[in-house]
Amino acid sequence: MEKLAIDGGTPVRTKPFAEWPIYGELEQQLLLEVLHSGKWGGTGRIKLPELEEKFAAYHDAKHAVTVVNGTVAITVALQAAGVQPGDEVIMPPYTFIATASSALMFGAIPVFVDVDPETLLLDPDKVEAAITDKTKAIIAVHIAGAPANMTRLKEIAHKHRLKLIEDAAQAVGARWENVGVGAIGDLGTFSFQSSKNINSGEGGIILTNSEELADMAWSLSNVGRVRDGAWYQHEHIGWNLRMTEFQAAILLGQMTRLDEQIALREKNAALLTELLQDIEGVEVFKRDPRITTHAHHLYMFKIASGLTDRISKEDVIAKLNAEGIPVAAGYVPLNKNKAVLAEIEKWTGERREFSCPVSEKASEKEVLWIVQNMLLGDEQDIQDIAHGVRKVMQSCLSV
Repeated sequence: MEKLAIDGGTPVRTKPFAEWPIYGELEQQLLLEVLHSGKWGGTGRIKLPELEEKFAAYHDAKHAVTVVNGTVAITVALQAAGVQPGDEVIMPPYTFIATASSALMFGAIPVFVDVDPETLLLDPDKVEAAITDKTKAIIAVHIAGAPANMTRLKEIAHKHRLKLIEDAAQAVGARWENVGVGAIGDLGTFSFQSSKNINSGEGGIILTNSEELADMAWSLSNVGRVRDGAWYQHEHIGWNLRMTEFQAAILLGQMTRLDEQIALREKNAALLTELLQDIEGVEVFKRDPRITTHAHHLYMFKIASGLTDRISKEDVIAKLNAEGIPVAAGYVPLNKNKAVLAEIEKWTGERREFSCPVSEKASEKEVLWIVQNMLLGDEQDIQDIAHGVRKVMQSCLSV
């Protein structure tokens, strides 16, 4: 058995994985065009219309509204959909805090419904039981770049007359039954924060096929103005949430690489799955056959459920990192986040508890993350990841 690096052995890998972000002369050229135009803000509308049109078309949506970040994108989407303070919004707890804070920002109340253990995506079978007369929307989070079960969630939303919003922050380019995410529900939101698969440092976008919802989202993010209205014609209460022209320029450059990068991530993720599923003590996640394209913002795998009382997740992470294979522990589920629960109590006047054992076990004992840029290398990079996992798991199982 190989001696672990953490115990003084030779690490599997010493060289870094692919750098992020990836950019080139095109981004520089587009940024200079904006600079020389003198129209830098969100009202210049030099590059922004082109970005909105291309991004919407890429995801099969009719309309796009750019905003300052992905958190605000969800807030605006909820408000455009008619969600009011005090209304309940069903969402999974295994997600970034922004999914919940975007609702809490204006007093809408998150209701956490657990995820499917085979996918870590919102479990439709548990959603219907959580619907009350206060429920106004469902947020489906496409965690790691894998689309949630949009077919079933749409059926539930339609049956109960609820709005369905897609948090596609991690899922640029993903497709469900060959339809782009963000265009399947009533509204879809994306993030362009630095870690995302295409990024402009910060930024977000809202997609929809409804002209009415698009107009409202546009108004809310443009200080209440209306499209084609006068400059001081404010018909709603809105805010200045506009993306800048500089961000749009960078994203237009980033989009030119998207197809190639998606294909490479898909190829490398498939190889990694093939290698990991043969390692004792490791389980890979199920991929729904209706997922036409997986964005692979993350690659998630887990310590086999029967071993979690014997093998420490923190120990596995430390040993893998020492082998030069950077992995992360992932989210703390939001149903256990003290700040989120305190904010819900502030708005509702009551302390609420949510039972989400699948999310809790995944977070505490099972799930490990690999970030998207590690899937942008060559086959040897993937072989190294698998080698590191095999080496560490063999050591853990031999104790």
